[in-house]
Amino acid sequence: MGEFHAPLNPDAHTQFAAKAEPGAAAAAPANLIYELRSLVERLDLGALFPARQPLEVELGCGDATFLTRYAKLHPELNFIGVERLLGRMRKLDRKGRRGGLTNLRGVRIECAYFLEHLLPPNSANALHVYFPDPWPKKKHLKKRLVNERFPALARGALAPGGFVYLRPDDEDYFTHMARVFAANPAFRLVETPPKLASLLTDFETDFNARGVQTLRAAYQRD
Repeated sequence: MGEFHAPLNPDAHTQFAAKAEPGAAAAAPANLIYELRSLVERLDLGALFPARQPLEVELGCGDATFLTRYAKLHPELNFIGVERLLGRMRKLDRKGRRGGLTNLRGVRIECAYFLEHLLPPNSANALHVYFPDPWPKKKHLKKRLVNERFPALARGALAPGGFVYLRPDDEDYFTHMARVFAANPAFRLVETPPKLASLLTDFETDFNARGVQTLRAAYQRD
């Protein structure tokens, strides 16, 4: 299957939509958790979704509160939620099927591995990384998802003009994110669209209730 890129609007990413192919299936599958057939071959996105549409990926989708709401608001887009924990994947499955979402799938695997080895190159219009583990101890910094290698991995996964949306709660991690993206000339800092910022994750709702500030940044690739 050839790569599919929709036109990108740097001012409003939710406008880059494509019409579903005629005759595409409309019924949601019995299970939204995609069973990987290989750990070394790229995903066939045409086999995951009934309609060939622009793709967005959430790396670390938690209990899928954000992603299921977002997917319901944007049936013209396809979404993949990536999580390592089975319990969280099952929540994505339950919430997605309850909402009748045909444009959502979950993949249970480590996020960086998915980005580097399984997602087809230049196939995503946006990557969402919300409240990843900050790994605050110095000896654990190498475990952070958004590290020195991440911008290059993100650029390889994104279609030209695609976006990375970040929301951490840890100020040190936020500073680290800004530093690694500033060091990569393929990305430029942009504003997070207000409508996207208004959709909260499960962690964000809890943080807000406790008075913890949400930090946001968005980057667009060349």
